[in-house]
Amino acid sequence: MARSRSRNRAAEAGAASAAVAEVEASLAIPADPHVAAFFDVDNTMMQGASIYHFARGLAARDFFTWRDLAAFAWKQVAFRLRGVEDLEHMEQAKQAALAFVAGHAVDEVVSLGEEIYDELMADRIWSGTRALAQLHLDAGERVWLVTAAPAELASLVARRLGLTGALGTVSEIEDGIYTGRLVGEPLHGPAKAEAIRALAEQEGLDLSRCYAYSDSANDLPMLTTVGHPVAVNPDSRLKKVARQEHWDIRDFRTGRKAARVGLPAAAGAGAIAGGIAVGLAMRRQHNAPVRRARQAARAVARSRIRV
Repeated sequence: MARSRSRNRAAEAGAASAAVAEVEASLAIPADPHVAAFFDVDNTMMQGASIYHFARGLAARDFFTWRDLAAFAWKQVAFRLRGVEDLEHMEQAKQAALAFVAGHAVDEVVSLGEEIYDELMADRIWSGTRALAQLHLDAGERVWLVTAAPAELASLVARRLGLTGALGTVSEIEDGIYTGRLVGEPLHGPAKAEAIRALAEQEGLDLSRCYAYSDSANDLPMLTTVGHPVAVNPDSRLKKVARQEHWDIRDFRTGRKAARVGLPAAAGAGAIAGGIAVGLAMRRQHNAPVRRARQAARAVARSRIRV
């Protein structure tokens, strides 16, 4: 019964995401209107988690405290680790994800999103993945982002990258204000596949000719919905499946970048944990001078004792 309710909510979330998806009005009619490419965002198109970077930007603007941000981040990690079948933790993740925008005007949040994108997200776009998206655009095919991030944030990223549009988690809005409730559930796992199928029916896409790109085994429902799945910066489980199924594998992580995102991906935490890793790394860097000063003070104290 619980799984049946979960599937129904996934279908509801997918249909809602497809229904509100925005397409740039100025885009020319594609050369092949039946083919599209679907890109996951977190750790596929962008290093780390888009929602975490966005939340960091809001915290810096006093939307909430940094302690609230940490609590939000770890709840998202628990959600990603446990998967969509754990309804209790999924509900906690939903509540945490909505808490920081509830009661705020949509226009206000979207406006701040533009600033935060420039400050914290633009430099985190994987150039290799962006180039793959451009290849599809140059071929006259549409390119969509598909992400658990809020639909407004997903659309903003898609617009700034010059893509066709985005499918994201749909938040309930009343009179231009976020209510703090979702329509369906986060666009994660099976819900992504439902959104793609709903969009394909709406746009006349031939899914057997479409492409999908992701870093996470959590996105296997999305990847297996299309005829051409591609693993990008894959976690260990997805890499194993991709090799077994003879899917293309693209890995743009090298050197320090691989170290920064590789561990969370291998652990299965995916995008949110990648964002936390970045935040913790920045905190350690900020605290480094303090640690060095304390170490120096202890060394001086020890030398005095020996004298």
